[in-house]
Amino acid sequence: MKIVTSLSFRGQCREAFEFYAKVLGGKITAAIPYADAPPGMPISDEKYKSWLMHCWLEVGDQALMGADMDVGWASNIDKPKNGFDVTLHGTDKAQSQRWFEQLSEGGKVGMPFAETFWSPGFGSLVDKFGIPWMVNTLPSADWRPPQS
Repeated sequence: MKIVTSLSFRGQCREAFEFYAKVLGGKITAAIPYADAPPGMPISDEKYKSWLMHCWLEVGDQALMGADMDVGWASNIDKPKNGFDVTLHGTDKAQSQRWFEQLSEGGKVGMPFAETFWSPGFGSLVDKFGIPWMVNTLPSADWRPPQS
């Protein structure tokens, strides 16, 4: 089994996934616009033709899926994302910090990247596309949390 997070955007899916591919070192393997939808699909407004109805990003053995939605099809798409985070877990603190810094460009940091009682490096943010992220460095067997 593979559990994949699916992210929704309002016309920014392609831009977001190109950004994520660059930051995470992944590859977009599908980017299907509404213009390529089968005949009879109810989304026919010209403004949606370049929006993506399906996007797939492979990063190693992991993946993200995405699509563009509008308020008529997804009533809360215009609201801030709530109740989830896309979470990255890495073993290299420097790499985790690079992911954090790149993903936070143009976004909003919730918790700055720093050592915590559970991790050598952790931070949370909402990226410039409104997607919430957590970046966590997995501790090595010999890592000990900072002493208060």
